[in-house]
Amino acid sequence: MTDSQPVRELPSKLVQLLRMLWRDKLACIAAAFLLLVICCALFGPMMLEDLATKQNLRGRNAPPFDFSKNWTFWLGGDALGRPLLARIIVAAGNTMMVAAGAVFCSLLIGTTLGMIAGYTSKLTSQIILRLADVIMSFPSLLLAVIVLYMLPASVGNLVIVLAITRIPVYLRTARAEVLEIRERMFVQAARVMGASTPRIIFRHILPLVFPTLITIATLDFAFVMLAESSLSFLGIGIQPPEITWGLMVAQGRSYLTSAWWLSFWPGLAIIFTTLSLNLLSNWMRVALDPQQRWRLEMSTQND
Repeated sequence: MTDSQPVRELPSKLVQLLRMLWRDKLACIAAAFLLLVICCALFGPMMLEDLATKQNLRGRNAPPFDFSKNWTFWLGGDALGRPLLARIIVAAGNTMMVAAGAVFCSLLIGTTLGMIAGYTSKLTSQIILRLADVIMSFPSLLLAVIVLYMLPASVGNLVIVLAITRIPVYLRTARAEVLEIRERMFVQAARVMGASTPRIIFRHILPLVFPTLITIATLDFAFVMLAESSLSFLGIGIQPPEITWGLMVAQGRSYLTSAWWLSFWPGLAIIFTTLSLNLLSNWMRVALDPQQRWRLEMSTQND
């Protein structure tokens, strides 16, 4: 048996993950829908922004499913005659940008602080934990409302506020994981061999903590997106001419009895996206955990 034969026989980790994902039909459908949303967020504003902002008063509150019109009006038109389908696709860009930016910033800051708190001295750990307690003492949505009333409404301010409110989630999770991992034999061996503290933290401990944090981030993405939609619905999030799904729901609030589709379609996009994120996070929790992943691996081998 040559050295390359086992490599040819065993699939790569990526192929194996894709096979496990294919076996879980709900997670596979959720991943496909999220991929579609990401494509809309990336390419929608470039292709449909002019069409989504062009007013046509003859098409005010146009009903959905009128296939005789342009395909962008298949979901109806809004109060200014703008096609809802095009606006939902374009709004996906801002909605995903805010959610992804907030999750990435909170994940980066919270993980760094949590790993420092879990590995360094008790004094440093207590200082960092008290900082997390201060943030957690305020309800996250209420804190965002208070700050955004004082700051001008913009994508950057919204990302900063939502990121700050989510930092304690990653901080406490990372600290708890590090407290357990730092007592393992391989960490003790690295310390004895003279490895520096940053190398031990980021080279030896972080790879074991990261799968758990990624699973939390996937679930947290849905929470942040709902928070952004709530703030936009209250009128203190992103303001026109920028659009998000939450802002579209708010703009259709006055027409619920006469034109329900103005709020229904963007609200449905929010529901499907958050549901897909929840399903995918549940699959990732099993797929990235070595103690549970064997169930998915056995199912692929049986096929």
